[in-house]
Amino acid sequence: MAASPHTLSSRFLTGRVGGCVWYLERRAVQESPHKFMHHFRNINKQWITFQHFTFLKRMYVTHLNRSLNQQVKPKPEPVASPFLEKRSSGQAKAEIYEMKPFSPSSLSLSRKPSEKELIELESASIIQGSIDVGKETKEEKQWKEMKLHVDDLPGILARLSKIKLTALVVGTTSAGFALAPGSFDWSCFLLTLAGTGLASCAANSINQFFEVPFDSNMNRTKNRPLVRGQISPLLAVSFATCCAIPGVALLTWGVNPLTGALGVFNIFLYTCCYTPLKRISIANTWVGAVVGAIPPVMGWTAATGSLDAGAFLLGGILYSWQFPHFNALSWGLREDYSRGGYCMMSVTHPALCRRVALRHCLALIGLSTAAPILDVTTWTFPAISLPINLYISYLGFRFYTDADRKSSRKLFFCSLWHLPLLLLLMLTCKQPPGGKCDKGEPQS
Repeated sequence: MAASPHTLSSRFLTGRVGGCVWYLERRAVQESPHKFMHHFRNINKQWITFQHFTFLKRMYVTHLNRSLNQQVKPKPEPVASPFLEKRSSGQAKAEIYEMKPFSPSSLSLSRKPSEKELIELESASIIQGSIDVGKETKEEKQWKEMKLHVDDLPGILARLSKIKLTALVVGTTSAGFALAPGSFDWSCFLLTLAGTGLASCAANSINQFFEVPFDSNMNRTKNRPLVRGQISPLLAVSFATCCAIPGVALLTWGVNPLTGALGVFNIFLYTCCYTPLKRISIANTWVGAVVGAIPPVMGWTAATGSLDAGAFLLGGILYSWQFPHFNALSWGLREDYSRGGYCMMSVTHPALCRRVALRHCLALIGLSTAAPILDVTTWTFPAISLPINLYISYLGFRFYTDADRKSSRKLFFCSLWHLPLLLLLMLTCKQPPGGKCDKGEPQS
């Protein structure tokens, strides 16, 4: 008969050692697997509790070091901004969980606090920090009154009226007046420039008044006075009215009724047709080109009192010039126009945008050739204007083929000096008063 393992162990090991071995063997055989797993879970629970205690101790040391750093380097108070700024959720969370400095009476460095004390101290500091942050955000979110200083008003009104665009309008008007046949009347010339400039300021101010919610979404226009709240909409409309009424009056009664009617029509076309059409159809570009072509015609009618072929020629030159100028500009602002909700050729029809720019670059060559045919300039003008017209046509072709920002920038900057140089060449090659055939005296 084979001996059991208990008998064997008791034979070889006697005394206390043998009894211990025998007891362990018996327990190993009799205990079930469920008992063993129960002991293992208890051990794991004890290990997790020890890890938790280690984590709390590390958390305590971290918060204590942070509080000491705050005591040494106090946080500077933020400068109050006159405008409401949106705060990110990450900054708000960082401020909520920021610990307040521990006072020496509440916590001693020589004594390690218990787990319960740590939890109570942390919860109290978080609640206090959240209350302070709530007070700060409530104070910062309150609207603060903007104070308009008299010294800043001229600059604000200049940006409201788009002073650079107004200067371009006045310049093209003066070119139309100077190119018109007849004697040069200085008083009429100054009245024409003043009336045209006031009408342009009124149209630009009304345009910005209508486009405030759309300009706020564009990087190019987000700093305009009405968007930033530097002036009120009532002040902007009042300024536009104070410019439009005397401007139209000067053009109508100071110059002639035809020029005044063109001024009123241009204000209406820019504010009531071009401005809303920018969010509806790409036809806004053609309407805007008509708006830019009217000022030199106004200069011609101010000098002659009639709409001649030369007036339409100058209007055609300005009309064609605006397509390479504006299409090249809008190509680099496609993202901005898309965010603002504007329907531009560069956004919805990019291929058409490039084709139209190239066509009108070539049209400038034909219009320059037509100037001596219509007795506006001599035949010298087509010859000396051909190099700059060919150059802008070459840049228009590069913009059409490359379709990138580099070629559009080159075309845009070329258009900035091309127009004043072309008008200056026209003025130097102006047809002398006796150059016409006998058609009567020129109208003054």
